[in-house]
Amino acid sequence: MRGRWIEAARMEGNREMAQGLGVSPLTVRMIRNRAGMSEEAVRGYLYGGMECLADPFLMKGMEEAVSLLREKRDEGASVRIIGDYDIDGVNATHILLTGLRRIGARVDTVIPDRMKDGYGVNENLIREAYEAGVDTIVTCDNGIAASAEIGFAKELGMTVVVTDHHEIPFREEEGERIFVLPPADVIVNPKQADCGYPFKMLCGAAVAWRLVEALYRAEGISREEALDLAEFAAVATVGDIMELQGENRILVRYGLKRLEQTRNLGYRALITVNGLEGKRLTAYHIGFVLGPCINASGRLDTAKRALNLLGAESREEAEALAGDLKALNDSRKALTVKGTEEARRQIEETELGRDRVLVVYLPECHESLAGIIAGRIREQFYRPCFILTDGEDGVKGSGRSIAGYHMFEEMMKVEELFTRFGGHPMAAGLSMERSKVEELRQRLNENCTLTEEDLVPRETFDAVLPIVYAGEQLIRELELLEPFGKGNEKPLFAAGNLFVRSARIIGKNANVLKLVLEDGNGNRMEALSFGDVQGDLEYIEGKERISILYYPEVNEYMGRRTVQLVVDAYR
Repeated sequence: MRGRWIEAARMEGNREMAQGLGVSPLTVRMIRNRAGMSEEAVRGYLYGGMECLADPFLMKGMEEAVSLLREKRDEGASVRIIGDYDIDGVNATHILLTGLRRIGARVDTVIPDRMKDGYGVNENLIREAYEAGVDTIVTCDNGIAASAEIGFAKELGMTVVVTDHHEIPFREEEGERIFVLPPADVIVNPKQADCGYPFKMLCGAAVAWRLVEALYRAEGISREEALDLAEFAAVATVGDIMELQGENRILVRYGLKRLEQTRNLGYRALITVNGLEGKRLTAYHIGFVLGPCINASGRLDTAKRALNLLGAESREEAEALAGDLKALNDSRKALTVKGTEEARRQIEETELGRDRVLVVYLPECHESLAGIIAGRIREQFYRPCFILTDGEDGVKGSGRSIAGYHMFEEMMKVEELFTRFGGHPMAAGLSMERSKVEELRQRLNENCTLTEEDLVPRETFDAVLPIVYAGEQLIRELELLEPFGKGNEKPLFAAGNLFVRSARIIGKNANVLKLVLEDGNGNRMEALSFGDVQGDLEYIEGKERISILYYPEVNEYMGRRTVQLVVDAYR
């Protein structure tokens, strides 16, 4: 790995704090690296439960949204939910649909078609709703950037409730940032500047879940029923790559336990078709197994399939839909590999390789795969990356960023180039005219302030830990830190001066490098690494000794338990 290895800060007081919390000083050190220095923060990280979530009524607009939706229910008004076609939007839509039906509202839902409609609410969807007699539109995981579209709905006399979590659009006037909110009747989004909700990093489904929780409380419905929907918000939190800190980590930890015993026929079938039944589920399984199946529906077909899966009323229906989604995801994998290889070729063989911000145009690529490919290129080249492709109406694309490059704010500087755009610091989506692609590339790079140092990836590890100490007791304590993901990364340890006693590529797809490593005292440990295994093998061969960054785990095979190391990087 070409990046720098940086050991996380050492702190005083770990041993004393560990005695009071019943864990090791090393565990306290790792938690303080992630959660904060105080004993209160460490205790909350270890033992915080759903009771620690903030009151949903602290969120700006929550009380008004609850009141308005109950009023619409009492009037018998027709309510339509307009969601989004990704894992966050699908789960948010299911949560709202379930919650509004539970309180007796007349409600249906529309999820935009990625190819026909594009992202979020649009005038065609609003007109269709109006002509169908819909009185109230509720958005989820979209709407905050749809000022013109929501203005159109208001002109028609419709009521609009926006629930969203995306960044609030803004314009610069004389150096001052002026935020631009849509003219909705109510907006529920914790990123509003004057929102009193203390945790700002919820995904769209989590915002929707907090709204349903508040609705249930107002209706006198037990919190247990609201907690039945928490697993959907947890899946969306991981799938939408939100920071697993604070409330998100609590929600995901709780939701994973619920998901293992889920009563939802759709998720039960999806778990089974992917061979996960009876297994302990982790954030990895959502991010890399279940989640991509939900996303594949909206990418290659219609997200209605995924929504229908979550609402399936029979085991047979659920099993058929789950099988379809898995097949779609398998197709998506092959197309993604093809698109990634073409993007890599352009970067390595053309002048694009000199850019600090990569803008790669793949006209033949399925537009739904742009975000996945952008993420993979970002990882390989460690530069912000936009993948653009031809849509039905101009060019569409997705971006993925690196630390130090706020993608949404950089796009705001060239907003006139887009017909639509939106996003976060680390990810964004856009639509634009084909003729402006090259100008986008040039201006993003002209504006870019990233230095050469910024473009060198940094790998932070938790501690130097000789392999002899990587045993089952340590692994049991590491489980206290789960779930792992963005913002709560899996712990990494460094070990040096290791001899490679054997190294060979294994696996039916030849995608695993298996090693036997030995320290200076003769202690041996098996290790595995994934990724560019051929390149790793070539790097290791001929080296007298190596250092590694690793994570220990238990391997169970035919009733035998052994500790093995999963290698993240070599040096």
